[in-house]
Amino acid sequence: MSVVEPLRYHSTRSAEPTVPISQAIAAGLAPDGGLYVPEALPSIDPAAFGPHGSLADTATTLLAPFFAGDPLADELPAICAEAFTFDAPLRALPAHPGTLMLELFHGPTSAFKDFGARFLAACLRRLPRADARSLTILVATSGDTGAAVAAAFHRQPNVRVVILYPDGLVSPRQAHQLGCFGDNVSALRVAGRFDDCQRMVKAALNDASLQAQLPLSSANSISLGRLLPQMSYYAHAALGWWREHGTPLNFIVPTGNLGNALACLWVRELGLPIGSVRLACNANTTLPDYFAGADYAPREAVATLANAMDVGAPSNFERLRWTYPDESRLRGLLMAASVDDAAICQTIAHHAREHGEVFCPHTATAMHLLDRLRADGDDAPWAVVATAHPAKFESVVEPLIGQPLAVPAALAAMLTRPASTEQLAADDGALRQWLLQTRF
Repeated sequence: MSVVEPLRYHSTRSAEPTVPISQAIAAGLAPDGGLYVPEALPSIDPAAFGPHGSLADTATTLLAPFFAGDPLADELPAICAEAFTFDAPLRALPAHPGTLMLELFHGPTSAFKDFGARFLAACLRRLPRADARSLTILVATSGDTGAAVAAAFHRQPNVRVVILYPDGLVSPRQAHQLGCFGDNVSALRVAGRFDDCQRMVKAALNDASLQAQLPLSSANSISLGRLLPQMSYYAHAALGWWREHGTPLNFIVPTGNLGNALACLWVRELGLPIGSVRLACNANTTLPDYFAGADYAPREAVATLANAMDVGAPSNFERLRWTYPDESRLRGLLMAASVDDAAICQTIAHHAREHGEVFCPHTATAMHLLDRLRADGDDAPWAVVATAHPAKFESVVEPLIGQPLAVPAALAAMLTRPASTEQLAADDGALRQWLLQTRF
């Protein structure tokens, strides 16, 4: 019987020490503040995937090399079956030849974050912990991540979830989702921007004395337990297209913190049939400026209608640079474009009026890029990634389309619950104090 060599993980900032994936998932962030990455990305033959498998089946095959030799490896099929209970359909847009939409909003909180959050929760439920104290999951959210993590961990024993979100910079329905869980979930309205929330979470995770008093982990896309499962829907869509057409599928990905886009890129690096990848950003131009040739320069986030992408310092840029250490190659492989609020509104209104298609503001950034490609004569097969249901952004979308939006049943149920949040200063010390003083 052959022994499977386990894949080890290290920080983006140092090749040593290495840890097993269970430890990387449990920790969230590496001790030096970097993000965990595998020693090397494995290669996977497209023929390894069954032609009629479900999304959970695809995820199991795709992720098996990443879990090789780890105690979670035997549990991986059950983890995937537990996490992927809803589809990520790839559907044609009839009014646009060669254009498809990868719908990632059919989970319990109507956003793509449900896939990764549920997978992470399923992993952590199975990891033994020597510490009998409750684990605190910290999550910074610009809109959708927090609700997905809350739903995935709600009422899970010995776990509490603390959500930080920028006060007044998420949609009303997003804010209600964040505060409607109660029990082991707390939502903190931070008097700042998403980048403040993200900085505060990272500071807490890197605070050794705080960790000694209060076991902490993360559920942001800085966590491998969130990032890896997000590769599954790209692999599933690309493999389905490839089997039918024999060609790679190209993707336009709305992105802010780069986690969803990086998941797509890693699938391509594994050897699966993904072609070109383009990044659609909002008015936050950190990534578009970099790919246009400027030095990488994080800056304060700008508030936009596509609020879940309001990120000026994308955390996963560290992983992107690790994946492509040759900067000239990185700039040559990717393109990123900025789409401002006026273009988002124009795109939503135009497609609703002309084609009966309704998009959320984030998906609209990707659709705007597709419209520009088609206007320039590009006729390649492109999949626009739809990251959230438009009903989460009714205050933006409904005035543009001139009619009310149907609300998915799971979202409607959440909106009937009472919601409660607490205010917090945009200060690392304020979060530390809150965590130490607040008990469940």
